[in-house]
Amino acid sequence: MMSSNISFCASILFSICLLHLCLQHDQVEAQPGGFASPRLRNAFNVIQNFKSKIQSDPKRVTATWVGNNVCNYTGFTCAVVPDFKQRSVIGVDFNGFLFGGKGSRLPLGGFIDKLDDLVFFHANSNNFTGTVPPGTAKHRFFYELDLSNNKLSGAFPTEVLAASNLTFLDLRFNTFNNSVPSTVFNLDVDVLFLNNNNLFQQIPRTLGSTPAHYITFANNKFSGTIPRSIGQASNTLYEVLFLKNGLSGNLKQSTVFDVSFNQLTGPIPLSFGCLSNVQLLNLANNKFYGAVPESVCQLPKLAKLTLAKNWFTQVGPQCRKLIRKGVLDIKLNCILDLPNQRSAADCANFFSKPRQCPNERSLTIIPCRRRSSSSTSSEEKSDGPQALAPAPLSYRTLVPHRL
Repeated sequence: MMSSNISFCASILFSICLLHLCLQHDQVEAQPGGFASPRLRNAFNVIQNFKSKIQSDPKRVTATWVGNNVCNYTGFTCAVVPDFKQRSVIGVDFNGFLFGGKGSRLPLGGFIDKLDDLVFFHANSNNFTGTVPPGTAKHRFFYELDLSNNKLSGAFPTEVLAASNLTFLDLRFNTFNNSVPSTVFNLDVDVLFLNNNNLFQQIPRTLGSTPAHYITFANNKFSGTIPRSIGQASNTLYEVLFLKNGLSGNLKQSTVFDVSFNQLTGPIPLSFGCLSNVQLLNLANNKFYGAVPESVCQLPKLAKLTLAKNWFTQVGPQCRKLIRKGVLDIKLNCILDLPNQRSAADCANFFSKPRQCPNERSLTIIPCRRRSSSSTSSEEKSDGPQALAPAPLSYRTLVPHRL
């Protein structure tokens, strides 16, 4: 009996020792001494808290999120932050991880806002829900935010408007709704991608104040006219996509962009002949009419001009050269001596209704004093094939996955 009691006591003691060792191990991970810096210890706690909210991890990324060395965790980047002279988590790259949360909820709150030293946060193609939490904009060195192709919703996330250092903002392929705040164009960004949401109402008049090089408004529910102020951004705005909205009105100023699938109407402004760097111009599926300006067809870098499904009535010799070269697509218009045009009855019906643009004189203004056709270079006159321009960056945004 005594031997049995001793054996039982020994097993209890052994179990207590094992439990003590386990608890001691857990305590080591939670103590500052177990981390290279206090900022990494804070990041460890934030990451482990976020890990507990993940239910779906098809690529088993979180299996690497163990131990004190968070800099070895898949999806995280570390560096020394200059103001604290400490090593910290400065970047998150979850692109394509397909994380999902418990109960189909995976909020950003408690995660993106708690990693205090973030420089970039890339999370394309996951299942984050909710919106951008308060506190995100306070990060001192926060330059890039990519939340594209998630399940974020609600009004436009105004928290990003206070992120004064952002240079890259990608919110496409979510379900943000309501209007876009006018102050979004005060952000000092190079890239602003808002396509494929449920944004509506008019595009703010402050559009022209943006310093961005690339903007996408495509596949939303915007209405009204393209703001006149866009002309103020013509020196910095390389590409802008407006396609597949409900835009209407007359287009007076322009830059390199795609305005197809809208309700724009009127003649093409002669100022388009000043777009000397344009490579791709798409005005298809609108209600433009009149003659296509020869100056547009003489643009020196033009690689593709799409005017299909409008109501144009005339093209000159330079434009006909582009048709032969496959540069100009002018199908389904009202140029009756060309093939693949609208029927005479359809054209007559369209022009039977009075059409007038406000301030039509502005359509004839040529602000750049373009050279006459007699002084165009031999390169511009050449009938040979033109080099194809590289695919515009902004068109890549129309696919949900990472750029």
